[in-house]
Amino acid sequence: MSPRDEIPALRGQDGEGSVQVHQDADARIEGAKVFSVYGKGGIGKSTTSSNLSAAFSKLGHRVLQIGCDPKHDSTFTLTGHLQPTVIDILKEVDFHPEELRPEDFVTVGYNGVMCVEAGGPPAGTGCGGYVVGQTVKLLKQHHLLEDTDVVIFDVLGDVVCGGFAAPLQHADRAVIVTANDFDSIYAMNRIIAAVQAKSANYKVRLAGCIANRSKDTDEVDRYCDVVGFNRIAHMPDVDAIRRSRLKKKTLFEMDDDEDVVRCRAEYMRLAKTLYDGTEGLAPAPLPDREIFELLGFD
Repeated sequence: MSPRDEIPALRGQDGEGSVQVHQDADARIEGAKVFSVYGKGGIGKSTTSSNLSAAFSKLGHRVLQIGCDPKHDSTFTLTGHLQPTVIDILKEVDFHPEELRPEDFVTVGYNGVMCVEAGGPPAGTGCGGYVVGQTVKLLKQHHLLEDTDVVIFDVLGDVVCGGFAAPLQHADRAVIVTANDFDSIYAMNRIIAAVQAKSANYKVRLAGCIANRSKDTDEVDRYCDVVGFNRIAHMPDVDAIRRSRLKKKTLFEMDDDEDVVRCRAEYMRLAKTLYDGTEGLAPAPLPDREIFELLGFD
C-alpha cells in the first residue's frame, strides 16, 4: 500500500476535509434572531458585540450574549466584571447540569442583557465546538432561550477549525468585524469561506462586515466590491471606545461626548438593520494569491 492510500478520504457534510460533529436537532435555537460575530483576533469583536447587545436592548429586545473564548471577557463591559465560564461551573458539579441554577452561569448586565461566558477547554486539549454545544444545551434545559429575542455569539479569533465555526450551526446571520488593513481583510476572506461551507447544511448566511477602528474604509470596500460583499457599518478609530473598555462600560454608559453619541447612533442603526433582516449574502472568497494581488504592496 502506498503512503497515499493510507490517507483517509475526509468528506463530511460540510465539504471535503470535514470531520465535524453536527448539531443535535434538539439543540436548535428557536424563536430568537441569532447572530455570530467573527473577525481577526484583537479586532474588537467583544466591544462590537457588547455595544450591539446594548443597542438591541435599547430597541426593546430581550438579548442574550454568549462569549465563546477561554479568555471569558466578552461580556465584562456589560456586567462590569469577569464572570465564571459555563465549563468551569460544570466541572464544579462534575458535569451534572441539573444541580445548577440559572444565576450560577448567567449574569444580567447593562439594560437587562443576559450574559454568558461559555469558556473553552484547556489549551491543546479539546474542541471549542463541544463547549458551545454544552452551553446551548444548558440554556435550553433551564428554559432561558424561550423569552429571548436576540442571541449574539461572540467568537474568538480567526476560523481555523470546525470547533470555532460551531456557532454558525445556530446562527441566522454571521457578521464579520474587520479593519481597513490587509491582515484583517485576509482573515475576513477565510471567515467568508467558513460561513459558505456551513451554509450548505445550515440556515446561516452572511449579513455583511463592520469596518472597526478605521479612519477610512477604501480597502474594505474594494475587497467587498470584488467578492460581492457588503459593509454594513463603520466604527471610526475614536479614543472613547478604548476608554469604555478600560472603564468596563458600554458606550451607552459613557458621557455624552460628540464622538460617543455618534458611535452610539451607528450601533443603534446597525442593530435595527440586523433585526429588521438583511439579505443573505453569498460572496466568493478569493484564493490567497488573488487577495495578495488585490491588497498587497507593489
